[in-house]
Amino acid sequence: MLAIAIIVGFLLFEVGRRFYNSKRQLQELDLTGSQHGCQPPPLLENQRPLGIDRLEQIFRANSESRLMELFLFHFRQTGWTLKQIFLATPAYGTVDPENLEAILSTKFQDFDNGPRRDITFPMFGDGIFTQDGEAWRKSRDMLRPQLFHRHYEDLEVFKGPVDDLLDALPESGVVDLQPLFFRLTLDVTTAFLFGESVHSLRSTTHRFADAFDAAQQTVAKRFRLLDLYWLVGGKSFHRACDEVRQFADEIIDQNLAKNDAPGENEFLHTVAKESVDRTALRGQIINILTAGRDTTACLLSWTFFLLVRHPAVMKKLQEEVDHLSALDDKLERSHLKESKYLQNVMKETLRLYPSVPVNTRNAVRTTVLPTGGGPDRKSPVLIPKGSAVAFSVYTMHRRPDLFGMDAELFRPERWDEDMPINHNPTYQRWAYLPFSGGPRTCLGLDFALTEAAYAIVRIMQKYPSIRLPEGEVVELTGVEKQKMTLVLQIKDGCKVEL
Repeated sequence: MLAIAIIVGFLLFEVGRRFYNSKRQLQELDLTGSQHGCQPPPLLENQRPLGIDRLEQIFRANSESRLMELFLFHFRQTGWTLKQIFLATPAYGTVDPENLEAILSTKFQDFDNGPRRDITFPMFGDGIFTQDGEAWRKSRDMLRPQLFHRHYEDLEVFKGPVDDLLDALPESGVVDLQPLFFRLTLDVTTAFLFGESVHSLRSTTHRFADAFDAAQQTVAKRFRLLDLYWLVGGKSFHRACDEVRQFADEIIDQNLAKNDAPGENEFLHTVAKESVDRTALRGQIINILTAGRDTTACLLSWTFFLLVRHPAVMKKLQEEVDHLSALDDKLERSHLKESKYLQNVMKETLRLYPSVPVNTRNAVRTTVLPTGGGPDRKSPVLIPKGSAVAFSVYTMHRRPDLFGMDAELFRPERWDEDMPINHNPTYQRWAYLPFSGGPRTCLGLDFALTEAAYAIVRIMQKYPSIRLPEGEVVELTGVEKQKMTLVLQIKDGCKVEL
């Protein structure tokens, strides 16, 4: 009896302690909120207890290939900043440029990646995209010099892989470009990282690519569960992760064993020298492989997906490409940067289909976002310590008050016009974020755009007539089926007729 009394007493004490701490924390939050004039943002109403319906909606929308459409609907239903209860846990969402500036820049120290490292670790290990704090800064300082455009100003690193792509394409007929673009970007990335491509476009087996995609799809599902990510995994996931790690180990071994001349293979040797062990080196390589392969492949796929559905844009771009043809082998990065309509086409593609359309940050301390609360949606919003804040770049890029009343349409000409974002300095910097912003802006931004621009030009030079195959479905922009892994892919591929 004495033991039972002690246990009951301890439980009552623990309940009382937690109640007291919770009450004290609420009082502290109320005080902080009142000091900054905070008001709550609109609440995304739940239909079922604990916010279980949020999870059901997400998984159903994902199975129907319309996850981005669901998020867009939620923001339009409530406001550009919202609060929701997700699996009994309060969480926040925003697509307000002022709030994005705070999260990614002015209050950068108030946020970190939250459970991202734990969610992705079986596949990614430790690398620049999963790290926070000093480890992340060290990785960024190490990688930044390697991505200066002087390393690819002459486009030489892109030429071999793009030649292989053109050789893999038929002289004419219908082809799905999306899987070929994923192999192209893998070849370019490995050529740049290791001094030699893995030549996946010349291979008939795609074991690594299949494992990579399978692991990514599971990681994406884990992200949607936040702190309950560990519920998703299993043998197939870990088997796919093992294959990804094995691939990274093989190409590291093959290339570090070479006696390269000074300056060759500089990227790999720099990362190897700065990595404390093989595990750290592998993690960095997988992180960079993912970024270099997936985001650019998606940009290329969506670009041609849109071009064949907008023949007037295709015709105008073809005219610009024809002018570049006169340069022949003298084509350089600077010529691509100066091709204004080509750059506008890529900007518009990334506006409608940013490669990473949704992201999340976690508050490491109680902080305040500048807008989104109260009846007028303009008051500051209190974000308690530990809260997740998701931001949907996909949704923000479709706001008519930022990009015009035709924001849902693919129209590259808008980038030469006076859009609403040009009337506000904050909007100019923070309303268009295909490569994120602030200290965590993508280091490979210029590399990706140069690679995509070069591939587009070379393909259109070889195939002056590229059109939509007969019978291919044409949906309204944003209604087509989308596949969400860590990036936004086209569910049914990018089919074109050459």
